Amino acid sequence: MEEFLSSCRHAAQANTDQPGPQFHVVLGNESCDVDSMVSALAFAYFLSKTELSDVLALPLLNIHQSDLLLRSDNLFLLRQTGLSPELLLFRDQLDLRALQRAGRLRLTLVDHNVLASADSDLEGAVVEVIDHHLLEREPSPSCPVTVETVGSCATLVTERIVQKAPQILDQQLAQLLYAAVVLDCVNMAPAAGKVTPKDSQYAAALETRFPALPPRGALFQALQNAKFDVSGLNTEQMLLKDMKAVSGSLNLAVSVLYITLEEFLQRAQLEAELSGFCQKFGYDLLLMMTISFTESKEPIRELAVFSHSSTCREQVSQYLEQARNPALNLCPISSPHPHVTAYQQGNVLASRKKVLPIVKDFLKEQEGDGRLGDVEEEEESGVPPTPMNSLVEGCPLDEGLPHISAQDLVEKVSKMADRGGN
Repeated sequence: MEEFLSSCRHAAQANTDQPGPQFHVVLGNESCDVDSMVSALAFAYFLSKTELSDVLALPLLNIHQSDLLLRSDNLFLLRQTGLSPELLLFRDQLDLRALQRAGRLRLTLVDHNVLASADSDLEGAVVEVIDHHLLEREPSPSCPVTVETVGSCATLVTERIVQKAPQILDQQLAQLLYAAVVLDCVNMAPAAGKVTPKDSQYAAALETRFPALPPRGALFQALQNAKFDVSGLNTEQMLLKDMKAVSGSLNLAVSVLYITLEEFLQRAQLEAELSGFCQKFGYDLLLMMTISFTESKEPIRELAVFSHSSTCREQVSQYLEQARNPALNLCPISSPHPHVTAYQQGNVLASRKKVLPIVKDFLKEQEGDGRLGDVEEEEESGVPPTPMNSLVEGCPLDEGLPHISAQDLVEKVSKMADRGGN
């Protein structure tokens, strides 16, 4: 795999707008989660071993190189399988449009079946699709589509490899595929509602052929822990890791932080960094929702509002305090920063999925006429999309459980993420 990826980087550095060999680019989705990354790497490697030698197959991660730091579980898996991130190719390192203009581009989409609207001009280059999401693509005789609602796209890639070129599987490739399947299928637990018989079939096939694969449970837990690890991230990266933007009369960002609010507010030069973040990305206000856990694994939610405009900050804070659908049960706590209003959130069931409609209602009221079209959740903001996290989108306690184990939490979380279009 290392030799293959190195040759891909070398090929990508050549002139892409000049005549030359065909590039068959395997493009993952814009979230670039573990499943998307592994599917792109594995299927491109498969193509390199099975396509004509005059076609250069290469995997392309659909994010900028600098954004990989936000995907801590991706980085963990790369380290675990001995692959350097420096070997990977990112969206800002290959000019797809130049290749298309030169007539040298073929695209296979993995882990999504329609291009983002910003890439719709590349549609004519799409020659194949492999995905496990709801089919949104119009059928075309020139573009074979494999779409099955299995738990992981990596399952479908594994199936193709096992059926067409099983000889290319080695321990490293098997571990990449196995990790993606186990993570997306929540440790293959039926209670999570994601695993299908096909996922189980190919996970078992990999286990049988490669008995040295890490134990399933330990691998899942290690990946899950890495997913929520924010150590080593700076303030901007922490805010971007799990963020949604909402626009109306104001531009707002709602970020979820996986540390205590106290710890976050103690970061050096925090106000300057928050101010710089808002200026860089064009936000009037930041709403920061933290989630952490007690030793008994019960969730703690806190909330902070930042804006240099005291009027804006006070209006949003008051609206959140007075919200009734749902009531957030906010209790003010002291903040060391004059432009940050901080709260304990008594309603631990109120995830970001519940708070976003409150924020949108506030913006509609500010507009004055309440038209739905005035407030939009931005799909294409100036920041990278990140894998949706269901601790953000739907609290595991939404089902009313007073106590929940760590395993139950993970299973419920992933099920909700799937509903949200993960």
